[in-house]
Amino acid sequence: MWPIVMGVLRRYAPYVTLPFAGVIGFFGYHVEGWISDRYTPATAPISQQRQDRLLDSIDTVSSKKKHNPLEVNLSPSLS
Repeated sequence: MWPIVMGVLRRYAPYVTLPFAGVIGFFGYHVEGWISDRYTPATAPISQQRQDRLLDSIDTVSSKKKHNPLEVNLSPSLS
């Protein structure tokens, strides 16, 4: 009896598991959307950031202040 049951399960496994995987994936996707925070804060346009950086560099050169290169390319997540 067991060899027959195992043969049937082996033969029809994709037809049984695919709908279950689809339902679980659907619910998991939507639960993750409800739980996680997808908000990404808006930033200034790249051209505006570049102009601000250039103006800051002109100010630092004119004031003879020491320039830290790590401040120029600082990641937005670290600032």
